[in-house]
Amino acid sequence: MKFLLITLIVHNERVSTTDRFREVIDNAVLAEELGFDGFGVGERHERPFISSSPPVVLSHVAALTKRIRLFTAVTTLSLLDPVRAFEDYSTLDHLSGGRLELIIGKGNGAAQAQLFHVTAEDQWDRNREGYELFRRLWREDKVTWEGRFRPPLENAETWPRPLQQPIRVWHGSATSTDSVDLAARWGDPLFSANVTNPIEPYAELIDYYRERWKFYGHDPADALVGAGTAGYYAAKTSQEAIETYRPVYDARIARFKKTGVTPVFPTLEDAIERGSILVGSPQQIIDKVLRYHDRFGHEVMHLSADADGLTDSQHRTALELFQSDIAPVLRREIPSRPFPTGRQI
Repeated sequence: MKFLLITLIVHNERVSTTDRFREVIDNAVLAEELGFDGFGVGERHERPFISSSPPVVLSHVAALTKRIRLFTAVTTLSLLDPVRAFEDYSTLDHLSGGRLELIIGKGNGAAQAQLFHVTAEDQWDRNREGYELFRRLWREDKVTWEGRFRPPLENAETWPRPLQQPIRVWHGSATSTDSVDLAARWGDPLFSANVTNPIEPYAELIDYYRERWKFYGHDPADALVGAGTAGYYAAKTSQEAIETYRPVYDARIARFKKTGVTPVFPTLEDAIERGSILVGSPQQIIDKVLRYHDRFGHEVMHLSADADGLTDSQHRTALELFQSDIAPVLRREIPSRPFPTGRQI
């Protein structure tokens, strides 16, 4: 199994915007130092997130790291001009030395309708059309194309041409069969959000992905799945882990209630029992990931890159414990295919 740290760059008044970005960069460098396989930056266009420009943030990460894979989590192609998105990410592909991978999705949040004039009625079509043009731009030196949501292209050239040919694109999905079908149709990997709900709705989407993968004529052995987690904190004993993490979880529940959201898991114990949150001793976390893998068959998993209410020391210690006591067992028990490295021929 391979492991990513991912951030949506949630921002509050605890620190300045500049310092919050600095935290993200420091966490990316730490991820490489500790031996994580990838670091991802999400894309959101509303409060409380300041992750509206993943290629800029990831370019800075690329300059300060050498090995770690760089992910978008997710690139909201439903909102973006595919030509401009190609130019940004092709440039980043070179700056990172071919370490870039994309996770695409339709995006979410009410602000996108106001900012980008994308609605619930057309976001799926925009995501599909944007991706199909984007993948052609990546693979073809000149493209002639016509669609619904941007002006047509006639023998158009795009520069710079990318380093990786092609780039690997994952499709992020929390609830959407449309995204799952798009991934299966093009033979791309799927990344399940696996954050908000119990295991079964996500497992059903992954099952659907594998069904559609076979429907489109792909070898079932080539299907590739990743999955998220709703939080992480490990300590030597479960009692210590729960005691430390409880204030973090209770603060999260309070934020949900303040905004009128009914939490799916009202207590930390319920979240540990029924959700994807990983809080406990190393062995408890290993057992839980293996249980999820039995249902998902996933080879890649992400943890939060952010402290999420823990102190910096607690956050680092928990990540160190993950790499020393948890990751080696999961890497051994769950074989995973290598990530692409540099230019693909």
